[in-house]
Amino acid sequence: MFEDNETPSNIPLRLGEYIRVLKLTRKPSREEFSIIAKVAGAGILLVGFIGFIIYILITVMPGWFK
Repeated sequence: MFEDNETPSNIPLRLGEYIRVLKLTRKPSREEFSIIAKVAGAGILLVGFIGFIIYILITVMPGWFK
């Protein structure tokens, strides 16, 4: 259940690391958020388009060779 370096007595140390990281974070500006949202949206669309192309190749293309 636990990895070699992760024992129940080690859990408070891990929580401390997570809290330290959360203290360093900040709220993104509207411009930063907009850019991140556009990039994420473009990635989702790209993956969807690639999946659609693969779907078409698998379902429609075999009929072309009959």
